[in-house]
Amino acid sequence: MQQETIDYIISFLLYGDMDAAKEVGYTADSDEGKKYKVVIKPSENSPLINPEKNWQDFYPEVERIILSRCMSDDMDIISFVCFFLSRAEETIINQRDQHGRFLACHSLLGKHNLLNIPLIDEYSRHLLKRLGRPLPEQKISNVNLTHDVDCLCRYRSIRGFAGGIKRGKISEALSALKDRRNDPAWTFEWLTKEDNKIHGEQIYFLKAGNGKIYDYPQYDLFGSDCKAMLSLIKSNGAKIGLHVSYAAGEWSGPKPLMQTEKQLLETAIGEQIYLSRHHYLRSTSIDNMQQLADIGITDDYTMGFADRAGFRMLTCRPVRWINPKTLKVTNLTLHPLTVMDCTLSSEKYMNLTEDEAYYICEQLIDKTCQNSGELTLLWHNDTLNTSYHRSLYSSLIAYISKNYNG
Repeated sequence: MQQETIDYIISFLLYGDMDAAKEVGYTADSDEGKKYKVVIKPSENSPLINPEKNWQDFYPEVERIILSRCMSDDMDIISFVCFFLSRAEETIINQRDQHGRFLACHSLLGKHNLLNIPLIDEYSRHLLKRLGRPLPEQKISNVNLTHDVDCLCRYRSIRGFAGGIKRGKISEALSALKDRRNDPAWTFEWLTKEDNKIHGEQIYFLKAGNGKIYDYPQYDLFGSDCKAMLSLIKSNGAKIGLHVSYAAGEWSGPKPLMQTEKQLLETAIGEQIYLSRHHYLRSTSIDNMQQLADIGITDDYTMGFADRAGFRMLTCRPVRWINPKTLKVTNLTLHPLTVMDCTLSSEKYMNLTEDEAYYICEQLIDKTCQNSGELTLLWHNDTLNTSYHRSLYSSLIAYISKNYNG
């Protein structure tokens, strides 16, 4: 039995209330169960208690709980929670998109429209009530305003400028070349002004890959544009994280490619990097997650589906990742990604109008508050001049400021 992992899950369910955790038993022994106020019965098909079983054996019980849309003590809730916090579902379902990503449409959550409900957190509140414990205050515990710098400037590199001229963007390209503030991707002053309207963590994820194929364009981490951007955002207290490259998302060599990228970024900015998010949200395997932990990343912000906004792990709270192969709790904390800009607007994904997108985001923000969760928004600096992303971001910042962050 993986007792350390079981203890962690029970503690997580109870929002860290260790005294309450002592009143919850996870046992099939009726005599042992008399010691506890609440008893959750383990399943014989759970790999948490039976080393001869695997997550495929437990999958039918996960599906039964999902179909019921309700968790109760006669179900193995501990293993169910572990299944989603560890991303075990991805180890038994082989479907992937063209980028190797596990999408909402591949998951039970997407298929049964459960992404807008942090079911684990709702069960947590139910469990606290049963134990007679106070519920956590309904508030957003933290707001993460995150920005992936996929493209630093559109026209200020030789290749970017030439491409702009070729596409007939002559005036725009010349203007950007003269002053970076005229480049359509240079929106950092605007982002900083908006983000400063609320109390939250500002985090920028920078690429350090080779710029090939889906990692294009590559920008110079040591160049004047990047230095100017870093000076601006760091003066406003922003943190810097590694935007793990598309290529590193499937790397299986002896030395993780992401480690090379992390070292390059650390050299460029002169400080250690502990935060990460995968480019394209492309974390393609469990081994990839273990690589992050092994190279010293402590906090990852990838955990959202590219094709649907919502609660990918059935929780809106940060959680230490449990490796579904070893069943051990790691030192890597996963921060649920609530919503990404292009998920809302892209024809390949949700394809929403601005009003529809605002409504979805508002509901997710409210659910996060009701469950004392952490809100993480992802807006790219180079999408603000496309679709409705600038006005929607302003509206969301205003909504958060008025209702939850005054």
